[in-house]
Amino acid sequence: MSRHGAARGSSRLDGRLQGLQDACELGEGVLPDQVLQEAFDVLERASSRRSLSGDHTVVGFFGATGSGKSSLFNAVSGAEIATAAARRPTTSEPLAGVWGATGSEALLDWLEVGHRHHAAPVDGFADEGTGLILLDLPDFDSTRAANRKIVQRMVGMVDVLVWVLDPQKYADAAVHNGFLAPLASHGAVTLVVLNQVDRLPAHDVQPVLDSLHAILAGEGLGQVRVLPASALTGAGIGEVRAAIRKVAVQRQAQSRRLEADISKAAGDLGLASGDGEAAGTRSTAKARLADELAIAANVPAVVRAVGQSYRLESVRRTGWPVTRWLSRFRVDPLRRLNLRSSAPAGLNRTSLPPAGAPERARTDAAVREFADSASAGAPGPWRAAIRGAARTGRERLPDALDLAIAGTDLGANRKAWWWGVFNVVQWLALLILLAGLGWLGVLAGLGYLQLPVPEVPRVEGWPVPTLMIAFGVVLGIFLAVTGRFIAAGAARARAARARRRLNSAVAAAAQELVVEAVEAEVARLAAFTKALKKAARP
Repeated sequence: MSRHGAARGSSRLDGRLQGLQDACELGEGVLPDQVLQEAFDVLERASSRRSLSGDHTVVGFFGATGSGKSSLFNAVSGAEIATAAARRPTTSEPLAGVWGATGSEALLDWLEVGHRHHAAPVDGFADEGTGLILLDLPDFDSTRAANRKIVQRMVGMVDVLVWVLDPQKYADAAVHNGFLAPLASHGAVTLVVLNQVDRLPAHDVQPVLDSLHAILAGEGLGQVRVLPASALTGAGIGEVRAAIRKVAVQRQAQSRRLEADISKAAGDLGLASGDGEAAGTRSTAKARLADELAIAANVPAVVRAVGQSYRLESVRRTGWPVTRWLSRFRVDPLRRLNLRSSAPAGLNRTSLPPAGAPERARTDAAVREFADSASAGAPGPWRAAIRGAARTGRERLPDALDLAIAGTDLGANRKAWWWGVFNVVQWLALLILLAGLGWLGVLAGLGYLQLPVPEVPRVEGWPVPTLMIAFGVVLGIFLAVTGRFIAAGAARARAARARRRLNSAVAAAAQELVVEAVEAEVARLAAFTKALKKAARP
């Protein structure tokens, strides 16, 4: 493999490992712990294996009791490295045959292989420059739990897996269901050897191989090479050696094995996650959430109070001075709701009635509807995570909405420019009225005292004092009635502004407690999907 090709392969592997790492971290708390732990184990093994010798290819021989695994190991090694015996299990600890000692010690330590044999060169197969480690492993169907545990561990650590089957048990469910089928993604680093073919009549060898091929194809291992061999007669040993030498010389087995592990881990994460993409948060859904929460938080009542308060204040400031004092007996609705307080917004609270069962039900329904809309299309675990995120801030919503309302500038203390004009004219009308009454009173007093009464000026035959009284009364009443009409229109405008500000404050509270949490989970799902695709990329 060229230097540039190796660099590209390493870079691709780095990217896939990073994708798997990101996917695992993003999936925490959503996907099953067991699936995540298996993926984290892959990352840990990959990190450890890449830090060790890249010049050595580790080939593990796996087989059931009686498959002739150790005998095949010796035949391929060209020496009696493993002890073959009639009593089974014959192999209780891993045994290594090593070609190329430099750099192998740390790798064998990581593999926890204590029995090591520096094998003699085998012409056309391996020598000190090959960098090859063959492992003879315990039988995977051993009655000893410790042996089975070693096999399970080694299945996940060696670079190349050689499965040694015998003609009698080549279809054994223990090896196919327990090992081969789950490792369907590892076909590129898997070799199957049908050993002991010398026990079969010559005409039965090919049918058995065809049958084994069919079984493997059904397990997703149709591309795996199957070699017939006999450790006893030496038949097929050369082909087995050639296949092993090829992967050792190419020095790609390590990266291929890791890529297969990543593919399997990514596939398992994908199965646990499921397919789909969340619809996400839409502006219409946000607006509906804010509207529903505003109703539940009694915003309509506050808006009505704003309009009523403005009309009441208008009467107090522009009404006819003779009758406006009566408005002092009416309580300002905003003051009743504690919305005229000068306290800081963070300390102020409204006097709105606490949320009852109907309001809580409306709030819950609005949050649930928003979460359902945002999670539409998402896989099951992520849909639950999005809904859960929406519920996290639900308990804090009533208090947050009350604070939002209390902190909103409703314009309650803002004076209207026309109040001053009307007030001055009203008092002027009242003064004219009082002057006319005073004038007539003086004339009446003079007549009562039998004093000379001066001639009263007239306009079109009407006495000026009488006209003054009439003008003051009519002007005052006209201003009062006109002021009410103006106040009604201005109250509607101020209430509309208050509604917009209150709705904006409620939307901000909903954004902080509900929308942001949901958007974070939706973004988390999108990032997970992207990372998983990066990890699964072939």
